[in-house]
Amino acid sequence: MAPSSHNTQCWKFAQQGSGLTILPDLSRRCPAVDPDDHHVFVTLGCAVENLAHTALTHGLHAEARFDATLNAIHVALAPTPAQASPLFQAIAARQCTRGDYDGKPLSNEELKLLERAGTSNGVRMLLLTECPVMERVLDYVLQGNTAQMADAAFVKELKSWIRFNGTDAVRTRDGLFSVSSGSPAIPDWLGQLAFGWFVNAKGENEKCARQIRNSAGLAVFVGEAADKAHWVEVGRAYERFALQATALGIRNAFLNQPVEVAAVRSPFAAALGLTGQRPDLVVRFGRGPTLPPSLRRPVESVMA
Repeated sequence: MAPSSHNTQCWKFAQQGSGLTILPDLSRRCPAVDPDDHHVFVTLGCAVENLAHTALTHGLHAEARFDATLNAIHVALAPTPAQASPLFQAIAARQCTRGDYDGKPLSNEELKLLERAGTSNGVRMLLLTECPVMERVLDYVLQGNTAQMADAAFVKELKSWIRFNGTDAVRTRDGLFSVSSGSPAIPDWLGQLAFGWFVNAKGENEKCARQIRNSAGLAVFVGEAADKAHWVEVGRAYERFALQATALGIRNAFLNQPVEVAAVRSPFAAALGLTGQRPDLVVRFGRGPTLPPSLRRPVESVMA
């Protein structure tokens, strides 16, 4: 139930004694958008966070440790009093809502809860709600988006993960179901033809500008170091943020173009006062409608 780039679900779970090991499934990686597997390990962190909240509900404390030798996360489970937190209850409802939001600001208390959820010892979260700052971020989103739309490999990879109708979405149970982004369901052959007509730099830039401007704010996640262990921690921090947002009735979605395009990433970091650091995720948030969820593969298909 965790988020993943293009909904690739790039994880494997293996039972290990009384615990679990979470491994990257590199057969489902996206080399065009994620050449260094940054998003893969962020995704594993999201899965760890979901696992920790679920374990607690079943009376188990989850202690996660990143194994740099195996590029895996070992999760030890020990008995503890059971507790069903609001974050656990939000797991099934959480989604990356790629539609428009209502443009209304959040309360100070809501922003404090989001900031608390998205911050940890190894991860800093910048909460941006002022229009001039959001417009500055938009400039870098547009630069990144324009570069990606001009990259044939990126476009081909994105297209390969689009599920244009319910039949294909149910068959694969992965990828980006077009209806989940507010687009109509159409036959696959028509989607393959129409993709290049409707998904282009101009249209996507206009959508990004509109959606940043109707968001209540932006969150930028920054790990203390640019390594896999910290990318996992970024994923855990983001997932707490997303679950807390869901519990409050707040939607969120990624706008990661400025951190995915290497030529844009450093200037973007400098504009945020993060010179020498790597911003990991850019997320917009606000209130908006629920859209149909992207599907998930069955448990047996993700067990190693």
